[in-house]
Amino acid sequence: MQAALHHALVALRRASSVVLCAHVRPDGDAMGSVLGLTLALRENGVAAVPTLAHGAHVPKTYSFLPGCGLFVPAHDLEAPQVFVALDTPNLERLGDAGKLASAAETVIVIDHHPGADEFGAVTVHDPKAAATGQLVWQLVSEFENPPSSDVAQCCYVGLVTDTGRFCYDNTTADALRAAAEMVDAGANPAEIAVAVYQSRSAASLAIENRAMSRLTIANGGRVAYAWVNDADFEQIGALPEEAESLPDAVRVVEGVDVAILLRQAGGEVRGNLRSKAGFDVASVARHFGGGGHHAASGFTFAGTIDDLLPQLLALMPGGESA
Repeated sequence: MQAALHHALVALRRASSVVLCAHVRPDGDAMGSVLGLTLALRENGVAAVPTLAHGAHVPKTYSFLPGCGLFVPAHDLEAPQVFVALDTPNLERLGDAGKLASAAETVIVIDHHPGADEFGAVTVHDPKAAATGQLVWQLVSEFENPPSSDVAQCCYVGLVTDTGRFCYDNTTADALRAAAEMVDAGANPAEIAVAVYQSRSAASLAIENRAMSRLTIANGGRVAYAWVNDADFEQIGALPEEAESLPDAVRVVEGVDVAILLRQAGGEVRGNLRSKAGFDVASVARHFGGGGHHAASGFTFAGTIDDLLPQLLALMPGGESA
């Protein structure tokens, strides 16, 4: 790790231009990692521009983050000298920005997903890290100018969201030490908690209510699942990113080993899996071409929820194939 961090640091210091991007449908770790590193680079005199894997729309939940106004659509950018892929296990997850990565002189990958592809010339990869934001924090702490409060705020968002507010089993002593360092540098946990977890719209609560009205317990009580579809979002007026909290709403059900949230979007189903009792949901996600972490993963399935459910439940605890 120290050698990888050093190589990344050298490449970034020498770069005349840097573009940074995370995975499609960015979550808190993706947004916090991209913006934290972008701001740190700019504070150290490196020309850095963040972009999104699709379009130019920043998720509403994370629009409070410092630097959100810096995003430039990928199609408006030229190939940089250095492209940094963050929280992205493979090139395909970069979406529209994949072309920029392919055309860049050097690609740096900073990621914590297990089983990630090695598609960069420089790879900072640690599956034991609780969040990519934690790895970014390690890197920016080596910069000539110490990370600002804005950088700390962004990295803390990545860490607090990927640990489920420090409730998931990836909440290690190292993660908590990193969080303390970020707070010492100016991150504000209370402000972040309000912005991320306590500022939900009425529509986001309504879509959660719709999902929970369909809550189903399966596999002898070991699995809980719920679902939503495009019609729900249209009727309620909720934004797609306002479904980010739904898997954790299912996860709180007492006694289950795995929580599932399914969303029918056109002709495909997006599945989000959460484990509570050590079951490896990433292995199930990989069965459907997805991936993620041992306790939190996702996939996309071509078809309908009715097509998917029998196959999915069979792979879960208490299922015929588990």
